[in-house]
Amino acid sequence: MLKGRTILITAGPTYEAIDPVRFIGNHSSGLMGYSLALEAANRGADVILISGPTSLTVSHKRISRIDVVSAEDMFDACMNNFLKANIIIMSAAVADYTPEKFSQSKIKKKQEFVDIKLKPTKDILAELGKIKNKNQVLIGFALETDNEIENAKKKLRNKNLDFIVLNSLKDKGAGFKSRTNKIKIIDKNEKITDFELKTKEEVANDIIDLL
Repeated sequence: MLKGRTILITAGPTYEAIDPVRFIGNHSSGLMGYSLALEAANRGADVILISGPTSLTVSHKRISRIDVVSAEDMFDACMNNFLKANIIIMSAAVADYTPEKFSQSKIKKKQEFVDIKLKPTKDILAELGKIKNKNQVLIGFALETDNEIENAKKKLRNKNLDFIVLNSLKDKGAGFKSRTNKIKIIDKNEKITDFELKTKEEVANDIIDLL
């Protein structure tokens, strides 16, 4: 049981605005994060769910939802709520880049190429890893296409995580826009636990079991 614990969970994508109509985003539905939030709440935790844009809804007396749009919004929400949490699960697919400038007017279609300059967004997971205390558990996600385990282990070490959940886009039925996922969990001792393809609700159960 997780009664008396507060868990902060991020979910969904972020949208990085180009103009009032267009944005840079990704295909994350948010289902993995929402499944984690519901599983944790069902086990007695108080959940702070920080959600990027999604059509999903969740109703549970122990879940408090904070809606955000951009990576900057998600960074601010995480920083404002981080110290309240015993456990932090960063399952959101945060954009790595955002436009340097936002056009107040819709960019009109032209024959010539429109050059949109990008800048990196804040690395939320890395920033939280710097300030977490010894009584907090920080969990990250890695969605990879190449050198999956090597890249996940690097992220685990560099961002001061307690464990990382790895999924590969090479695995059929894993990743975005799917109701299933196939994961590996790597702990801070770099022990790897493999799981079969399961529904995201079942995957959430496996992850929460580790807590």
